[in-house]
Amino acid sequence: PTVVHNGRTYKVNDDGTVRINGQRYHVTDGAVNIDGETISVQPPGKVLIDGIDVRRFRIQDLRRRIGVVHQDPFLFSATIRENIAFGRPDATQEEIEAAAKAARIHDFIVSLPDGYESLVGERGVALSGGQRQRVAIARALLADPTILVLDDSTSAVDARTEMLIQEALENLMRGRTTFVITHRMSTIRNADLIVVMEHGRVVEIGSHDELMALDGIYAGIHRTLAEMEMLASQTPSSEGVTTGEDS
Repeated sequence: PTVVHNGRTYKVNDDGTVRINGQRYHVTDGAVNIDGETISVQPPGKVLIDGIDVRRFRIQDLRRRIGVVHQDPFLFSATIRENIAFGRPDATQEEIEAAAKAARIHDFIVSLPDGYESLVGERGVALSGGQRQRVAIARALLADPTILVLDDSTSAVDARTEMLIQEALENLMRGRTTFVITHRMSTIRNADLIVVMEHGRVVEIGSHDELMALDGIYAGIHRTLAEMEMLASQTPSSEGVTTGEDS
């Protein structure tokens, strides 16, 4: 895909990563809104996939091309197998399990009495936040979209669960164009392209080194968040606290 900003063109490889960082993620000029039913682009904006305006695609074709993993993913009141296979109802059990393994959730699933036939409850209430997120990642892996939109903010999970989620995300992002919405500098630095937003508008765009050299908004955010992450890492964690996440 190609990103154009202020007359300048930025090329992103098919397996490249674009990180979006900012206070607000609703763009008032040229925004793309993707949900379960519609995709809309606010004028005068234009979004192209393989050179074709997204407004020329049928919504079902866009759903096949674009996968979205939200911070708080939606799960249906159904079995784990049905939730993973939602985008590919014809998937075999072998394919479902392969996706679950890549999402680092298979071992937990098979530890349940009913395994993949376990019911997750309304909105996945029977699962922890980390488990829901990995089921959603498995669903995206099985659907195999060419473009991924990822909200990288994680819930308050223990260190091991966060490690499992990050491993799952790395597997999911491999080989596809990924747009990551994040505040975490640890996930931003290695992006092919970083888009900085303020009050809903793109204000800076470039690589980490380019934006740091610019010494503008991104550089200021980077310094502030780096200090916050350092302070957080120095804060002693409470002992004996159970998080409810799986191991």
